[in-house]
Amino acid sequence: MCWHVSMAQNVLGGELEMCGLEPLTGFYRDGCCNTGPDDFGVHVVCAQVTAEFLEFSASVGNDLSTPGPHFDGLRPGDRWCLCAARWQEAFEAGAAPPVILEATHARVLEWVDRASLEAHRLG
Repeated sequence: MCWHVSMAQNVLGGELEMCGLEPLTGFYRDGCCNTGPDDFGVHVVCAQVTAEFLEFSASVGNDLSTPGPHFDGLRPGDRWCLCAARWQEAFEAGAAPPVILEATHARVLEWVDRASLEAHRLG
């Protein structure tokens, strides 16, 4: 269960679930894809990143694989809260990673249609 934002809903209409603790993800680094007025990137898509997605993201200027200050870099298989617009961009390019719908915030539906998310549902 995610506690940063009370009553946050996932894309399925239920309570927002945890996305990942190793590495610790989320805009608020609480393991959940919560969002708020200070999250300009709207990090609401809980995804299991793939090599293809990481390569795509780096090619459009967001290298998530290279370690940096306070960030170890992502590896294929890691769960991470992605920006809604970036996931949609990857989807359109054929490089969208699978998503965990129970841990994906309902706000994603402002950028991505539910059918696209369901088609990329993990498991």
